[in-house]
Amino acid sequence: MKKMNHGSQIFASILVNAVYAMINYPIVLISTLLAPFAFLIVISFVSHGALLPIAIGGALIMTMISAGTSLQGDLSHLKNDFKLQDMIVSSPTSARMYLIGMAISEIVYALPALLVLAILAGLYINTSILGYASIMAVMSIMFIFSISLGFFLSTLTSDVIQSWAFTGIISTILSALPPVYYPISYIPQQFQFIAYISPATYAAQIVQNATGYVTFSNSTLLIDWIVIIAVAAAMTVIAVKKSKWRED
Repeated sequence: MKKMNHGSQIFASILVNAVYAMINYPIVLISTLLAPFAFLIVISFVSHGALLPIAIGGALIMTMISAGTSLQGDLSHLKNDFKLQDMIVSSPTSARMYLIGMAISEIVYALPALLVLAILAGLYINTSILGYASIMAVMSIMFIFSISLGFFLSTLTSDVIQSWAFTGIISTILSALPPVYYPISYIPQQFQFIAYISPATYAAQIVQNATGYVTFSNSTLLIDWIVIIAVAAAMTVIAVKKSKWRED
């Protein structure tokens, strides 16, 4: 019975936060496609196609980060405009199940972009099964990080307009400014330390190495994996601690 209840709670989150908007307002799907593909097209034109595999990998990372950070605006909207969180607090639903359901709904929302990018990756990224597995693992870790960050920020905002501003800023800092769509070697060496402030840089290096376009040493890749896993784990702990909204 518990599993059925959990399944129903997750399904309800998907219906409320993803399916409803996709069916009733199809134009919202354009926003999930626009940002990653805009950068992808620009980088491809500027590099005359040379950076296309890296740009596709970067678009996959950016889509997962955008999907995760979008949770902030969605939760703020449901909490402040529909008072949904007040109802959840007074129901048997746990904060953990609420977060899981909302996280899955963001994946469903991003599916159109992910499907198109997956096709492009199959066409233009020539790598091994292990390479594709590495790319998918990085995408999953970055989504966990960004979904936890989005949830945490949603608890700090009091208005959906404020949330939208935070989402735009965080998305840009995490996925547009770091060398996600191009190698870090394109950044002057004296400024590269700034790029390493963002966990997206470490994620991008793993993906770029997986595409075969840029080769990093094993020690560098090990550090990259440690950083993104540690950051995702730390952000998840913060989100879980913050999500304890029901008094014991």
